[in-house]
Amino acid sequence: MPEKTNYKQEMRNFVQDISAYAKAINPHFAIIPQNGAQIVSTTGDDTGTPDENYIKAIDGIGQEDLFYGYTADDQATSPSDNEWLRTFLDMAKNNGTVKIMVTDYCSTHLKMDDSYAQNNSLGYISFAADHRELDNIPSYPSPVYNENSDTISTLQDAKNFLYLIAPDNEYSTKQGFVDAVKATNYDFIIMDFFYKGEGFTASQIEELKQKANGGRRLLICYMSIGEAENYRYYWQPDWEVGNPSYIYKEDPNWPGNFYVRYWDPKWKEIIYGNENSYLKKILDAGFDGVYLDIIDAFEQFEN
Repeated sequence: MPEKTNYKQEMRNFVQDISAYAKAINPHFAIIPQNGAQIVSTTGDDTGTPDENYIKAIDGIGQEDLFYGYTADDQATSPSDNEWLRTFLDMAKNNGTVKIMVTDYCSTHLKMDDSYAQNNSLGYISFAADHRELDNIPSYPSPVYNENSDTISTLQDAKNFLYLIAPDNEYSTKQGFVDAVKATNYDFIIMDFFYKGEGFTASQIEELKQKANGGRRLLICYMSIGEAENYRYYWQPDWEVGNPSYIYKEDPNWPGNFYVRYWDPKWKEIIYGNENSYLKKILDAGFDGVYLDIIDAFEQFEN
């Protein structure tokens, strides 16, 4: 009888291999998985001990909906869900140099204030996103929460961030997006590699690393590793569920996004490990780190 796949461990292995590949090229390159934080525990639940190999491989954890947005945008996350998530965030934070960065989805100013204050009190940095689509720079608060003119050289230095991965509708040109981000003082930006299918130039990347107040910041590139996206450069016209075999099923909440059998070597080849891989493109472009999404894809296979 074939051995049952440990889907959580397969995701740990994937992230650890991505980290080893990236850090061999740039030792300062930041690895930040988003969600699926329970894999910091050896058992994947609150009975486990910290998984030291996994925690050593990452520099941060991104967590959505910790205080707002878990069941609905602009609605408080229940105390029980909040406490469950914090179990794993704190396990990582207290057993390594892992920066916790929270994205709460709320638009009421009082709730945005509360999100920033509660995250700050726990030693987390946070972003209150007033659009779930992450397609805008919020006008509130102004100035940016914990704004500073420091030069940010590592993730640990950061006091705030902007998560802006879908700017195509808000900004009519790629340079317009660059100019809008340049006018802010966020300590790091989570952004996409592409604008309407076109990558950013080396000079635009350099511009984006400059805060308006003279400080320097980090640029972190978004990359989904638990789903394939049919608008990415790697997608082929004949691809569909089951072809290639690692394309598992479409995400009902995000049309055009497809859960993948992420442990498949062919999928891994697309993501990292060679000159044509997605991660190598990100490294070559001059980004300071990568934000790995759909870490919690293991839930699709466990269920």
